Order: sequence, then structure tokens, then C-alpha cells
Amino acid sequence: MKLLSIAIPCYNSQDYMSKCIESLLVGGEDVEILVVDDGSTDNTAKIADEYAAKYPTIVKAIHKVNGGHGSAVNTGLENATGLYFKVVDSDDWVKEIAYRKILTTLSDFVADGQKLDLLISNFVYNKEGEHRHKVMRYNKMFPIEEVFTWDDVKRIRIGHYLLMHSVIFRTKLLKDCGLKLPEHTFYVDNIYVFNPLPFVKTMYYLDVNFYYYYIGRADQSVNQNIMISRLDQQVKVNKLMVDYYVENIGMIKSNYKRYHYMFNYLEIITAISTILMIASGTKENLEKRKELMNYIKSKSLLLYMKLRYRIEGVFIYLPGKGGRKITLTGYKIAQRLYNFN
Repeated sequence: MKLLSIAIPCYNSQDYMSKCIESLLVGGEDVEILVVDDGSTDNTAKIADEYAAKYPTIVKAIHKVNGGHGSAVNTGLENATGLYFKVVDSDDWVKEIAYRKILTTLSDFVADGQKLDLLISNFVYNKEGEHRHKVMRYNKMFPIEEVFTWDDVKRIRIGHYLLMHSVIFRTKLLKDCGLKLPEHTFYVDNIYVFNPLPFVKTMYYLDVNFYYYYIGRADQSVNQNIMISRLDQQVKVNKLMVDYYVENIGMIKSNYKRYHYMFNYLEIITAISTILMIASGTKENLEKRKELMNYIKSKSLLLYMKLRYRIEGVFIYLPGKGGRKITLTGYKIAQRLYNFN
């Protein structure tokens, strides 16, 4: 059995996927690299097959009809045989020194018979044109290089949350909790790091810069203008997270710090939805904001009251043009979380 399964969702990734795969091959026989070709129309499938032929015991090429990023992650998880599971986007890459330390750490846990649910590491915003790259560290949030639980989590600052780039889950945990991301939907990364959390008991944080998250392509999903054009996708994810939170509130509340973290995460996602709607400047999107808040109200009046108070009291201040200027405060938090390009 492999130690770590790494899924690489690929859609028309011919221009950059090789760099990603090459960076992961350093893991050798401890890893399986699942290159998921999500119905590409360029040479992605061919490149995936070439790597699978060259490294048959490490790389597996999986071809499927187009279903979007979430669908490709689902397929990767379904085919994963490793004890742990990681998603690496095809335009990103990993740092060798940190990679080796992560594999050694996971191997030590397996050798000792310890069950680790979640391993956390840093990631780096590799933004095109910037000489200094922003590192997302968690050294002030989590104990370093020791097993910890939710009770040991320190204060989590607004806009500083776990993202897909920073997490490695135990594979069986993801499968047992029934994680399944929606198809043909952007921004499902948030669901990926949100839904498994009620099942996570043990965690470990390595203060190493492992994942390099490339930002700079004009068609990238975190491009500000594209996010505004895909507001319906953001709102869809937002609603799915609300549904999950309300349906599992009993389990979520069983640990106060986890409850506090998950509420704050849902709060920032809702704030981002709202901020983007306001930033778009259209009447149609302002109406969508009302519809979103009414949806939350229909699911849980208590959640609606808490979110509305927090969002309008902390992130934005409405109504009026003057109030919308204060939206910039919330917008800066959104930038910190997504590092728009």
C-alpha cells in the first residue's frame, strides 16, 4: 500500500502539468500520482499517458468526461489506495525539502501505529510578477511538530484559514465521511476543507513551505473579474456549506473550538459572496445578496442573525454609498484569503 495518494485534476493543462508532476515524482515509491484528465481537448491526456508509461508503479493516468474540478477530485479519491490523500492543482508544484519531510513524518506515524487524521503545512502564493512571495503559515494557530486536538488550537485570525493547499487528510477519513464535491462547480476547495472537519480528531502541523500556489493566469478562478462573473458558483458553494453546517450542527458543536472555527469559516465565505456582489456594482447582484441571506434565514434563523450581525457589523456597513466604502475592509480580508490576481 502506498503512503500518500496525490490527485492532480487536469483540464487542458498541457502547458504546465509537467512541472507539477516532476515535482511530485521526488516522492518515489512512497506515493501514487493520480493524473485525472477531466475531458481535456488538448494534449493533457497524451502527457498523462506518457508519464504513466514511464513511471508505471508511481503514476496512474485516469481519463474521464468533463465534470469540473470537484468531479476530478472525487475521481482521484475514488481511485486512491494510499493511506493519506493530497490534491495538487496542475499549475502548482511542491518544494522538495518540505515534501521529503512530510513523507518522513507520515511514515513515522504509520510505523508507530498512530492514527493521524490531518497533516497541515504552509503554502506559498507564487504570484506572477512579484519577487517576494507571500507565505501562509499557521505557527501562531497550531502547536508545531506535535500531535494536537481541537482543544489545543490557538486563536485563529480572520482571513487565515486552512485551504486545500495546506492539508493532507487520512484517506479513509475522507471516504468514511462521505465527501463528494459537486460537479461543474468552481470554488469547491472550500467544501473540501470544511466538510471533513467534524470527523478530524488528531492533527499535526509542520512549519514548512510545501505547496507553491501559482497565481497569474488571466483565466484563473481566483481572478477578481472572473470571480464576479462566476458569482452564481460562489453562492452555490456558500449555500452547500450552509446546508452542511445546519444539518451537522450537533456534531460540530461537540467541540467549542471546532464550532468557533467552522462558524468563522462560513462567515468569511458568506462575507466574500456579499463583498463580490457589492463590488460588481449591479442591481442584479445586490438582489442576489438578499436572496442568499433569505436562504440562510430559511435554514436557520439563529445562523442568519449571527451572520447578518457579524457581516454587516464587521465586514461591511450598509446601506448607502458611504457605507459601501467600508466594504473595502471586508474586501481586503477576501484578498488576504484568496490573494486575487
